[in-house]
Amino acid sequence: MNEKLLQAAQEIRNDVVAMSDAIYERPELGYEEFNSARLHAELLTKYGFAVEKPFMGLDTGYKAVYDSGKPGPAICYMAEYDALPGVGHGCGHNMLGSTSAAAGIILSKVIDEIGGKVVVMGTPAEETSGAKVMYADKGAFEGIDAAIVEHPDNGHYKSGRSLALTTIEAIFTGKPAHAATAPHMGVNALDAATISFVAVGVMRQQTRPDARIHGIITEGGVAPNVIPERCVMRWYVRAGDRKYREELLERVKNCFRGAALATGCELEMHPFEDPYDDLMTNETLSELMTESLYEVGVEKVQEPRPTFGSLDAGNVSYVAPTIHPYFPITTDKTIASHTREFASCTLTDYAKDSMMQTATAMALCGYKLITQPETLAKVKAEFEENTK
Repeated sequence: MNEKLLQAAQEIRNDVVAMSDAIYERPELGYEEFNSARLHAELLTKYGFAVEKPFMGLDTGYKAVYDSGKPGPAICYMAEYDALPGVGHGCGHNMLGSTSAAAGIILSKVIDEIGGKVVVMGTPAEETSGAKVMYADKGAFEGIDAAIVEHPDNGHYKSGRSLALTTIEAIFTGKPAHAATAPHMGVNALDAATISFVAVGVMRQQTRPDARIHGIITEGGVAPNVIPERCVMRWYVRAGDRKYREELLERVKNCFRGAALATGCELEMHPFEDPYDDLMTNETLSELMTESLYEVGVEKVQEPRPTFGSLDAGNVSYVAPTIHPYFPITTDKTIASHTREFASCTLTDYAKDSMMQTATAMALCGYKLITQPETLAKVKAEFEENTK
């Protein structure tokens, strides 16, 4: 079967590479990926998938299905294709989405023989308010037996953990006054923000090592000789699991409440992006993916890398067995993601070879899930245990 999948990968390589390159040349921000989503839909339609687009009310989302018409599991490959402001595809999502689409197409070449269905799901805006959050909440993954996505990096890494994330925008409203002649007549909103930063900074000493709390001031006054009437802050609160994330969020809110009380400001608080849950890697599925990578010729798959980032795939992992490993588009450890240099790596022959090899392994992993019911049963049992 490996040879059949490798042959299928070779047959579609030119089309997949052309799509990745085209998306690189025309980067689009989250929920603005109109051209990228169109290219995905056209490619999957060409290879026999039934494409629903828009999907779940999102113009740049899609769901592509290749159904064998026979009973069997549903394997989902999640595709991202949003870019970053200023650096284009500095996270390599032009290649990530192409890898998932390729995996789906490769598996579809054998699905008529073995049963089940292949789903490729276009998931916009991973870099901001990720669509996977809404998809997971609204049932897009109902009936999905396994959800897989591989992300560009500088090596092959197993799927690990990610940090649960939530956001909060805090708006302090005070009273303006002349800062020199009548400062006592004012209520300083910027003072409230200053106290907030100090309070959160002091609080960090009593937080778990996996906690990450960071914020910025987006509005802090209009002129140095006017007591600031309005100050706006935006914060990310992260933790190793969503329960602790919610505990931290309340403590952060209390810092802001105290600042409002100390300065006499009014305070308004609300989220500005959807929350990301922590990723619960399905270890049975992860080992199957690692095994598949070795079978298609990958020489080394490393243990999960230490990470303090957040992923909207975390929300998916609470509703379906999920993995989010990494594959190399460069071996240069000095090239960081979210840079123009990392984006340009997606144009290299090395990255394109790695993309197709990884897509083949993803398809092989799906093939095994469909043809090895005992393995799928273990995947599901672990998922049920993790989500009790």
